[in-house]
Amino acid sequence: MPYMTAYQYYENGGNQPENANWGSYQYVPLSEIMNNFMLNYVGNHKLINNIDRFTVLFHAKQCIKYLNYDAVKEIKALELTVGDNLLFVLPPDYVNWVRISMEHEGLLHPLTENIQALSSDAYLQDHTAKILFDEDGNVLKPEFSNLDLAQLENTAQSLYINQGHNQNGNYGWYIDGNWYFGYDYGNAYGGFFGMNTETANVLPTFNVDQKAGVIRFSSHMADKLCVLEYVSDGMEGGDNSLIGVNKLFERYVYLYVQSEILSNKFGVQEYVVRRAKKDAENEWRNSRIRMGDFQPGKLLMNLRGQNKWIK
Repeated sequence: MPYMTAYQYYENGGNQPENANWGSYQYVPLSEIMNNFMLNYVGNHKLINNIDRFTVLFHAKQCIKYLNYDAVKEIKALELTVGDNLLFVLPPDYVNWVRISMEHEGLLHPLTENIQALSSDAYLQDHTAKILFDEDGNVLKPEFSNLDLAQLENTAQSLYINQGHNQNGNYGWYIDGNWYFGYDYGNAYGGFFGMNTETANVLPTFNVDQKAGVIRFSSHMADKLCVLEYVSDGMEGGDNSLIGVNKLFERYVYLYVQSEILSNKFGVQEYVVRRAKKDAENEWRNSRIRMGDFQPGKLLMNLRGQNKWIK
């Protein structure tokens, strides 16, 4: 990475945006990794020779992906307003969620995941419950399933939490700011006994549907602001000029790419491949230790809470 003056770093040389270079010294861009590898690890007197640049690029990108999944854990945050369809479309670089929160009066309230299905497909059926098909033999489907309609029409049941109320812990319907419950709910046939602690929360619940690429929310999340904190794949939408890796992992990327190329190259002795993989594994462990966020101040904050009374 070329060095820059303090003025270039803090003010971007007077250009806009002025924050373009903030934090850039922490990372080595992919283009520089490629150039350094081809210069220092490829040649007639080195283990690797006559290798295509696109092969190195492929392994380098794979390495950066694995680093983002397993080690770096750099969290991105995205806020969107949930519409009437109760969906939050996942960003394209989404790998896994860290926390999903609802914003209310300037505060973020973490939401609880509901592992129960909030949506489903449906097939059209006749009066004898037989599935209907079109002329090509494909199953006919309605626009919405009954489960989807229950969510969209705000008729899905939710858990009611109100200590001291006779319906506390029961499921009911929250419609237009009011709660409604079925007749003699506690004594009805097939009623619930005890509280479902998985969704025992007055806030909305969510379910991540990775196949559909959306987060589905319970009915009273409509028109609320949602903040998604998630792990990215680090590919920056396919723009190679924006892809980079933390400096503490730079040498690991070189060793990983070298070991992968040697393991797939014809005629390389097995002991050479094993040594290359062992070097990469050792560097992986050292890099993880260097990146470990072990700070005495954070440990002290946790220890201060050890005498807290839990009511």
